[in-house]
Amino acid sequence: MPDHRPEVTDDFAKLCDIVAKLRAPGGCPWDREQTNESLLPALIEEAYETAEAARAQDDAHFREELGDLLLLVVMHAQIARESRRFGIEEVIEHVSHKLIRRHPHVFGTSEARDAAAVLKQWEAIKREEKKTDSHYLASLPKALPALVRAQKAQSKAARVNFDWTELRDVMAKVEEELRETKEAIQSQKQERIQDEIGDLLFAVVNLARKCKIDAESALQSATDKFVARFNRLEDELKTRGRKLGEVELAEMDAIWETIKMTKVE
Repeated sequence: MPDHRPEVTDDFAKLCDIVAKLRAPGGCPWDREQTNESLLPALIEEAYETAEAARAQDDAHFREELGDLLLLVVMHAQIARESRRFGIEEVIEHVSHKLIRRHPHVFGTSEARDAAAVLKQWEAIKREEKKTDSHYLASLPKALPALVRAQKAQSKAARVNFDWTELRDVMAKVEEELRETKEAIQSQKQERIQDEIGDLLFAVVNLARKCKIDAESALQSATDKFVARFNRLEDELKTRGRKLGEVELAEMDAIWETIKMTKVE
């Protein structure tokens, strides 16, 4: 695709002007009422919808969702500008400086030669920038989805060599946590069961990471597969004149097994 940077710059400025007008007196009442706090749910929702479009490999939808996400970024910056905190220019300037600073192998003299070396270098530079953080994982966001946060914590720990080298050790840990979960269930102590299930999930996320699989994406795909199969189960029941909630598990399970064998999701 040809490079159209001047046109992109003009289009971006136009977008910023549109958002400013929406927020100005005489603009859109809904847009004028928004705050950085009120827009946070929309920001999170649009990020998820963008991810969904990317996974679906639907370029038209992906383009649209990226636009919605960009709109919210510009809106947040516009709200900050109105209270004289910062504007979109400072946002762009800050991230540009950060990219240059954290990529000395591209913009400087570092010789990081592969992705692993780049990540270690990135972490070292980030730690130097954030000397006020008391611990290495202090910057790990608590607001991340649990699977994402677990995998990110494990990946960051691995960059400072806190990681199993052999996959069999990770699998053994999963088996150990499953065994402890079974023991906790037998104890019938809810707090212990929750603790052990958490450890089991954490171990499974680590297994996904060691297999170079994104745990969040893997679970999303598994859920999509379940939903597709359950929809087909419901359709099959309808053809038999039956309804969900009125059918015994054995009958539904037999249909389910047939659906699984057809390999059509």
